[in-house]
Amino acid sequence: MTDTDHAIIVGGGGESQQEPQLLHHRFGNRHGLITGATGTGKTITMQILAEGFSDAGVPVFLTDIKGDVGGMALPGTPRDAFERRAAQIGLQGYGYRDCPAIFWDFFGEHGHPVRTTIAEVGPLLLSRMLDLTEAQEGVINVAFRISDDEGLPILDLKDLRAMLNFLAENQRAISAQYGAVTTASIGAIQRKLLVLENQGAAHFFSEPALELADFMRLAPDGRGCISILHAERLMRTPRLYATFLLWLLSQLFEELPEVGNPDKPKLVFFFDEAHLLFNGAPRALIEKVERVARLIRSKGVGVYFITQNPDDVPDTILGQLGNRVQHALRAFTARDGQALRRAAQTYRPNPRFDIADAIRDVGVGEAVTSFLEDRGNPGMAERTLIRPPASLVGPIEDGARQMLMARSPVAGKYERLIDSDSAHEMLARRAEAAAKEAGIALQKAESAAQAEREFNAARRYEPPARGTARKAPVRRASRSDTPVDAFAKSMARQLGSRTGQALVRGVLGGLLRGR
Repeated sequence: MTDTDHAIIVGGGGESQQEPQLLHHRFGNRHGLITGATGTGKTITMQILAEGFSDAGVPVFLTDIKGDVGGMALPGTPRDAFERRAAQIGLQGYGYRDCPAIFWDFFGEHGHPVRTTIAEVGPLLLSRMLDLTEAQEGVINVAFRISDDEGLPILDLKDLRAMLNFLAENQRAISAQYGAVTTASIGAIQRKLLVLENQGAAHFFSEPALELADFMRLAPDGRGCISILHAERLMRTPRLYATFLLWLLSQLFEELPEVGNPDKPKLVFFFDEAHLLFNGAPRALIEKVERVARLIRSKGVGVYFITQNPDDVPDTILGQLGNRVQHALRAFTARDGQALRRAAQTYRPNPRFDIADAIRDVGVGEAVTSFLEDRGNPGMAERTLIRPPASLVGPIEDGARQMLMARSPVAGKYERLIDSDSAHEMLARRAEAAAKEAGIALQKAESAAQAEREFNAARRYEPPARGTARKAPVRRASRSDTPVDAFAKSMARQLGSRTGQALVRGVLGGLLRGR
C-alpha cells in the first residue's frame, strides 16, 4: 500500500521537485484555498480535487459559476497535452472516466430545484440578503418573534409580506409589546422584498425544502456523488448566492454530529467566487462564517474557497485554510505587487526558490502548492504541475444533462412545488373571521338602533280620548334616560360609516390577541 492510496495526487514534476504533491484524505476536512488570476487554471484544480474526493468515497458539492463544470458527468476527451502532462508527472494508470454527478439549480432550469424556507434562513441572513438598516433588521426580528409566539410559520415570501402587513395594521399594540415598529421601516422592507422577488428569490424560498442528506449520497460503485449547483444565473444576484452558501454551512454545522478527526471527510464543499461571501458583509456575519469554518471540520466537512486573490478572504478565516493551491498572480500595479508579496508570506518558505517570484511566473496549469502533512503541519511550498482531469473539461450539452437528471437518485423529489398552510393563509382566515364578526356586530347595532327608533316613536304617539276632538298633550322624553335608552341612542347616532369602521377596527385589532 502506497501513500497515494490514502491521498489525492494533485500534481508534481515542477521545476523544483519531482515528488508528487499529495492532499492526504485525513486532512481533507482542514479546509483549503485555490487562488489565482482569471484563466490560470483554478477551475481545473477544483475539478481534479473533486474527482479525487469522489474516488475516495467522499460526497462533493461545488458551484458551477460559468456553466463549464457540468462536463464532469461525462468521461474526458483524449488530449495529447493531458497525456504528456500525466507522463511528465509520473501519473500511473491515467485514463478517462465520468463522475457520478447530480445537477442542481435554484431556478429548476439546469438541475433539480434548490429550495428552503424563510424560517430556516432566519432573520440574520435574511437581513444581510436585503441589506437592511439596524431599524429595519429590528422589524424583521419582531416579525420572526411574533411568528413563533402566534404560531404563524413564515415559509415563503408571501408569508413574510403577510406578517409585515400584520405588523402595520397592529402597529400600536405591537410596538408597546415588542418595541417600536414604524411604517417607514415596514415600507422599506416591502420594497426590498419586491426587488428580491424580481431577482428570483421566490424560487428559493419555497417548499419542499432541501434535505442535506441528498448532498451526501454515494454512487452504487462507492464513489461520492458530486452535486453541481448551476450558478450562472444566480451570480447576477450575488447577495442571494452568498446567503445560500452561508445558510448551507450553518445547516450542516447544526445538523451533523461530531466525528473528531476522521480518516476522510464526510463531505467537501467548493465555493467559487468566494469574495462574494465577504464583500460588504457586517462584522457579525463574518464572525459567523469564521466560527463555522473553525468548528465544522469536527463534523467531518471540508470547505475550499476559490477566488482570485488571498486578500479576498478575511485573515481570521484565511488562517483556517491549511491546504493551498496558488496559481499565478500578475503584478501590473504597485497594489498588485503588495498583494503578491502578502500571498507569498502565507506559505512555508522553500530554500530552492523565491515564492513571490514563483507565484508571479508560474504558467497556466501550474501552481505553488502547500498541503498539510505529518501531524497537520503546513508542507513546504512547491512549484507544481497540476495533474490533468479524467472527466470532461467544459460544459455539458442540454440533452445529456436532461438524460442524467431523469436517472438522478433525486429525480421527481423536488420538482413539484408545495404550498403549505402558513402565515399567509392563517392570517387570511383570521381576517375573514374578524370581518364576519364585525358584520354580526354591525347587524346587532342596526337592530338596536331600529328598536330604539320604534320605541321612541311609540312613546310619542297617544290616541285621542273618546267623544272629544281635543288632542292629548304629547309626552316628551325624560331628560334623564335609562342606560338602555342612552346606549340605544348612542348606537343610533354613531350608526353609519363611522360606527361600522370603528367596530371593524376594534375587531381587527383583536387579531393580535386572538388565534
